[in-house]
Amino acid sequence: MESIDIAELGNPDLVQTLLIPWAIQIAIAVAIFVIGRWVAQWLTGLTRKLMTKSKLDGMLVNFVGNLVYTVLLLVVVMASLDQLGIETTSLLAIFGAAGLAVGLALKDSLANFSSGVMIILFRPFKVGDFIEAAGVSGTVEEVRIFATILRTGDNREIIIPNSQIYGGTITNYSARATRRVDLVFGIGYDDDIARAKQIINDIMKNDERILAEPEPAVAMAELADSSVNFNVRPWVKSGDYWAVRADLLEKVKLAFDAEGISIPYPQQDIHLHKAD
Repeated sequence: MESIDIAELGNPDLVQTLLIPWAIQIAIAVAIFVIGRWVAQWLTGLTRKLMTKSKLDGMLVNFVGNLVYTVLLLVVVMASLDQLGIETTSLLAIFGAAGLAVGLALKDSLANFSSGVMIILFRPFKVGDFIEAAGVSGTVEEVRIFATILRTGDNREIIIPNSQIYGGTITNYSARATRRVDLVFGIGYDDDIARAKQIINDIMKNDERILAEPEPAVAMAELADSSVNFNVRPWVKSGDYWAVRADLLEKVKLAFDAEGISIPYPQQDIHLHKAD
């Protein structure tokens, strides 16, 4: 490179050929960054508004908005550096290698993260639902990006990684407005079948929580080894399920006892023979 005499810095031609082009490039780079950042903010805000109007989860709206802004801002920075003549290809290669290393190190976390996004996006359940997933059941307290928090009936808190939930079977007991209570009652072979069915039907008719439509059903299930079994199938609101189930069990037992109808239980008879 040809050396420049300090005395020549005052030369107008030198200023025109070196400093002015650099100043123009810097000004253009700054303009690209400022305008590009404003455009990134505008597009991010537009994305958030569209997602909010679509009634998507607030957590997903914030996450996607931050992701869109970060990507757009990275593009703006690269464009500004390119305007200054800085080689961006090597920077992209470094970022790519670093991203690959981080991705391999955080493989499980990324799986939980992607599963969390899918849960928030497709909403197989929501906060307040009672679900069974990953071998446990409870009420959904919070859906986070990496894990979901459940509260059990005895007030325990269970934190489940999202990948275990979305990668398995999810049973949502709160998804429907109504549920069917499935019970089986057995009576003895010597008892009155018609009377037993009438008692069960009367109990269900007198319970206002049991829905008239679909109609409750009492049907013969099987002739078991020691009992005649009935399938009892009333429909209730999902919130009344456990209370109605417990009350039916108690009321039918008390009514059978009052009417002298037996409820057989497993038993074994042993006969002893005296040898000569």
